[in-house]
Amino acid sequence: MNRELLQKYIISVLPMPAEKAAFFAEQFEPIDIPKNELLIKENKISKDTFILESGYIRSYTFNNNGEEVTTNIFSAPCFVNDFLSFFKQQPNSENYQCLTDCKLWKMSYDKVQICFHTYPEFREFGRMMLVTNYSNLHERMLGMIKDTAEIRYLTLMKKHPYIFQNVPLKIIASFLGITDSSLSRIRKEITIK
Repeated sequence: MNRELLQKYIISVLPMPAEKAAFFAEQFEPIDIPKNELLIKENKISKDTFILESGYIRSYTFNNNGEEVTTNIFSAPCFVNDFLSFFKQQPNSENYQCLTDCKLWKMSYDKVQICFHTYPEFREFGRMMLVTNYSNLHERMLGMIKDTAEIRYLTLMKKHPYIFQNVPLKIIASFLGITDSSLSRIRKEITIK
């Protein structure tokens, strides 16, 4: 694990002096989670928050037919959490599964609260994380409504080109809100163009 990468990530979210970022990075503990393990389990309360250093994680739930639906795919570096569960200390509504071996940094709920109430920069860092994640969620919601499946696919390719080398196509199709066969057709059509 590389605490320097964590410091750089903190500064990328909220510019601050290197020594302050180093101090905040020291508040996180490194953890390794193997492929296919659940980082956060549905109906459990999130006791920790995470920053993904390397790897891919998906969040998913089940539709009324009992089929898995991928709601998000996280690629490093990024913040990973079920915000409502963590901040309200209520049960999660989704599972968070490691799609690859993952290296993460975690901080407990209690430590986050202490840092929020003690360090204005940490409070601002947390606010920026919430704004960024809300923005991503809002953009995704609008994309699911306004964009065609092909545009959603091309947007994902542009923003996260390596996702296609690390995440099964079935999960990507679910994330895009389409079937496996539709994703195959779109990929074929784009290759031909």
